[in-house]
Amino acid sequence: MLGEANSLLLWTVIILLIGYFVLVTWIGKKGRQHSKSMNGFATARGKVSPWLVGASFAASYSSANLFIGVPGLAYEYGTSVLWYTLGCFGVSWVGLLIFAKTFWRYGKKFGRVSTVPEWLGKRYNSKALQVIVSLLILFNVYYIVGQNVGLATIFETVLGIPYFWGIIVGVTITILYIGLGGAYAQMITDGIQGLLMAIASILIVISFFWTIGGGFNVFGELGSKLSAIDPNLTSFVGAEGPYNSVLAIMAVQFLLFSFILMPHLLNKILSIETEEELAPFTLSSGLVLFVISTLMVLGGLAARVLFPALESADAAIPAYVIESFPSIIAAIMIVGIISAILSSTDSLYLGVTTSVGNDFYRILAPVFKKGITAAKLESQSVKVAKGSLIVVGLLSLYISLDRPDSLSILIQFSFSAILSGILAPISLGYFWKKATNYGAIGAVISGAGLYVVFTQLNVIENIYLAMFFASLVSFAVMIVIGLLTATQEHEDMVLKKANRSTTNESEINA
Repeated sequence: MLGEANSLLLWTVIILLIGYFVLVTWIGKKGRQHSKSMNGFATARGKVSPWLVGASFAASYSSANLFIGVPGLAYEYGTSVLWYTLGCFGVSWVGLLIFAKTFWRYGKKFGRVSTVPEWLGKRYNSKALQVIVSLLILFNVYYIVGQNVGLATIFETVLGIPYFWGIIVGVTITILYIGLGGAYAQMITDGIQGLLMAIASILIVISFFWTIGGGFNVFGELGSKLSAIDPNLTSFVGAEGPYNSVLAIMAVQFLLFSFILMPHLLNKILSIETEEELAPFTLSSGLVLFVISTLMVLGGLAARVLFPALESADAAIPAYVIESFPSIIAAIMIVGIISAILSSTDSLYLGVTTSVGNDFYRILAPVFKKGITAAKLESQSVKVAKGSLIVVGLLSLYISLDRPDSLSILIQFSFSAILSGILAPISLGYFWKKATNYGAIGAVISGAGLYVVFTQLNVIENIYLAMFFASLVSFAVMIVIGLLTATQEHEDMVLKKANRSTTNESEINA
């Protein structure tokens, strides 16, 4: 796609990427001092501005899914895909506003919590639940695979780097700066990446004035040209694809409302030091998320007009950027798209590996190593977390070699499996005093298990409906088990925790 005329684009992208990788590696080294303890490695609590943490949240939320996968779906299925991207800001941000303060307060009440599995383990006084949820989070390996595929697609399309080597480059640099700087490096770099992503998204829409035409009626012109290709491309409900019914679209909104409960996103809330910092955090995340979730997908629609016969729908955005912008601007945008992919990849690596160290090894090690000291356990847990970066990276690399048909569908499969399991325990854990550890364990196993059965055995082919019904079963299981197992002693314990936590919070505020 490049040819001799585009050699300027090639070398500009290479130079920018080298500078970018040097910068994030330097940030990683700078963050080493904050990542010596498990809590520092996992959250870097209080070390990063809440405004930057908010931008990091939005950047981690977006990923290759919103910058490559969903525009690819828009290229393939048309305007019905906008239900997904509009829900990313509207529904997800409302979910963040509802959950953030309560989740943060519970994290304070339970002590210095580093991960979502630990939050659940302390809420339900169950180490077994903590270990089970840490295993469930391994589904994020498929999410990482999706990021690898997106990154390799960019390298392959723009730089001519073979798919395999593109994955290796992305995996190596991400592991390097996360291993060095942990959460501190991840949030600083993601904040920078969020700004690059916002600029790239805005430029995509501005470009419509010279690629699509129509002046101030540019979106009307876009709709007319899509309809001329295929009237189904401009329908509110798709004739094909995952947005082909009102029920499916409602299930998408349910998923997006729940998505902010993903462990790699909730960890951002745990990094906030004071309750007053929640306001700038949520405002920053909302503003950045609005720009990067609603604008980039429109590029997929425009690409369908300009290039109606691409071999791969996931190549829609790279193809559009290369053909629609001067080489230097296109290079900056390509680096912005790459940063969008890396911003989620580093969060996912951090989430998976900290869970391995903090929620799996740290809980099980004392069972097999009697008499291990707290200091030694802390040190070994951090080493296990950092060491597992390499294992998870190699595993994701291996799975990535078989390129999936749809990057977006693969990513959404992975996080839907996790959400199907943890949505009920987190939600009911807020306000229902009969929510027991047995009910939470039953909910995690039944929700995630049914989702895998529904999707892999084609019981429910639509991934959104599969998650919706699996989650409903998870809620039902937890409620039934809670009613059967909640004793007066359990309710007294919940009340005692709340009272003790209130006292601790008063001491913190004082």
